[in-house]
Amino acid sequence: MTTILLSALRQQRCSAHSASNRPTPPFQTRAVSTLILLRHGQSQWNNPNPRFTGWVDIPLTVKGRVEAVGAGQLLRSRGFKASRVDVAFTSKLQRAHETCELALASMAGPHQHTWSSDRIRRLEGLNERHYGIVQGKKKNDPDVLNTYGNDTVRSWRRSLRGKPPPLDETHEHWMPPPAPTTESLLDCQRRVLGAFHDHIAPALFEEEGLPHHPDERAVVVVAHSNTIRSLMAAFDNVPDESVPKLHVPNSVPILYKFDTATRLPVSSKLQSAAGGSHARWLVSAENHREVRKAITGHTLIRGIFESLDIDNNRDLSAAEIDRGLREYLKEDEKLDCVTVAVAKKVAREMSPRETISLQSFEERALAAAQGLTAPHAKESYFDHDPGSMVLDEQFP
Repeated sequence: MTTILLSALRQQRCSAHSASNRPTPPFQTRAVSTLILLRHGQSQWNNPNPRFTGWVDIPLTVKGRVEAVGAGQLLRSRGFKASRVDVAFTSKLQRAHETCELALASMAGPHQHTWSSDRIRRLEGLNERHYGIVQGKKKNDPDVLNTYGNDTVRSWRRSLRGKPPPLDETHEHWMPPPAPTTESLLDCQRRVLGAFHDHIAPALFEEEGLPHHPDERAVVVVAHSNTIRSLMAAFDNVPDESVPKLHVPNSVPILYKFDTATRLPVSSKLQSAAGGSHARWLVSAENHREVRKAITGHTLIRGIFESLDIDNNRDLSAAEIDRGLREYLKEDEKLDCVTVAVAKKVAREMSPRETISLQSFEERALAAAQGLTAPHAKESYFDHDPGSMVLDEQFP
């Protein structure tokens, strides 16, 4: 499936840029456009007993609205003010649309005139995966498990091709065509990539009349877990069997930067749960606990470094590390991530005027994580992936 998705992306870029095969001179600055992916905030069916929400139009919780505002504030603090966003895409479902509105208003801050809701485009193709006859049911509903069996239900949720039986007009959540009656993850991916190919990619790379030239364009997509998972699988060339390992938390910004000539991601691949990823996650003191459930290893280390790097110069001073760690510990007094523990150790060993580079920080964090063995550490989320290990005791 990933091959199909990548093929669609390559066809999209080749049609408009026949000269992109020429090598770029080493002195030439690469033109880059930015795609910001954001899952909606917590909805009323996400917690505490989550349901198969799918296409049911469920609103955000109060927590979900706070998460959306927080995501916008985080983006603004990292240089993405609303005025930088050319267009935003979201689904037809209110939980995604409201998240989009709140995040962009937060990105605008006191300068609300810099953003207009007219630049939000709603696409049915970005709707969440349709869950057929179980749509609206709790995921641990004993009737569903007894009727279909644990293995079958697991295949619906964790495989690419498994899908629940279709619903019909007697179902309370039935919708008339063109709405689907059920979908596998594979079906959802094909629909989402169609929306990217037809609507999002043109806005990112070639549409005229937007505030910024494609060489410095930023486009936001606010959607759903399986929607964003589908896009990430395509951008990162994730093997089919690894796609279900992709986890997308609520309201955590995920950035992809594209070469506008080749229309391919430009950031180097970092280690992730589903293999290498070009994504850069915006980690913060407020969201790091959820982020650590989704990413590990090199990707997590890079995210934490960038959250501490206030002036964005790819070097950390002891003062920056100390300031950032205070924010992390303020949110979580029992913070036990190896990478953060390494940052503490580095800060203690640095002189006031000394700095540590991104490369050195990453090398030390990876070495520390790989050097930890039981009983000093346990792997918390994914097997054989350093960087997110949980310490059983304070890092020495």
